[in-house]
Amino acid sequence: MQLNLKRPICFFDLETTGTNVAKDRIVEIAILKIFPNGNKEGRTWRVNPEIPIPEEASAIHGITDEQVAGEPTFKELSRDINKMIQGCDLAGFNSNRFDIPLLAEELLRAGLDFDMKNTAAVDVQTIFHKMEKRTLEAAYKFYCNKPLEGAHGAAADTQATYEVLLSQLERYPDLENDIKKLAAFSTHNQAVDLAGFIIEDEEGNEVFSFGKHKGKKVAEVLEQEPGYFGWILNADFPLYTKKVLTQIKLSKLNNKLG
Repeated sequence: MQLNLKRPICFFDLETTGTNVAKDRIVEIAILKIFPNGNKEGRTWRVNPEIPIPEEASAIHGITDEQVAGEPTFKELSRDINKMIQGCDLAGFNSNRFDIPLLAEELLRAGLDFDMKNTAAVDVQTIFHKMEKRTLEAAYKFYCNKPLEGAHGAAADTQATYEVLLSQLERYPDLENDIKKLAAFSTHNQAVDLAGFIIEDEEGNEVFSFGKHKGKKVAEVLEQEPGYFGWILNADFPLYTKKVLTQIKLSKLNNKLG
């Protein structure tokens, strides 16, 4: 089977120093780019995170401080990585909740813009959990009928994720071979800021999903309590969340001026 693509899609996986999107860093990234004609292009980079890799993280992916000491930083690699994913849809395993938000943070930190407005994001884990509820290794065994060699290595996990999606499309007739529809199916909720601090309600309004203003419209909160905007900008929220919040505030201001 071949994916029905209208434009390239990049399957990718990150190995990191931890799971905090705002604080942790990438130590390895693998990208498998699939073109509409079926051609493939793959790259894997080891990354110096510029912070220590905790032992518990190294125990999972096997990457240590010594192994990345001489590797380039993400900022040094950022233009090559950004160029590879530019104009592409994205796919991964748990990518909507973790990999895409963390990649966005690293790119913004490197001074490059990142926006998901015109990008479809297919989360293979969400499809798997909705259909079978397992881990990537179990998914690979279940769908591809073979053990996943080199699990928790970015390249092996990326290739496995791609193969699992192809098998999912073959197994489930109800899954349409269309990236935008797969992206919609694999989305938990309509997160506006990737990390899920700002989501869309049933009417399509941007609302907060946390804290004392949970469920309230963002634009109304920012107007009624201007200090809340400043608090978020100065607090330990992801850069992309702050970017989205600023866009909402500016949009509200422009509407008033207009």
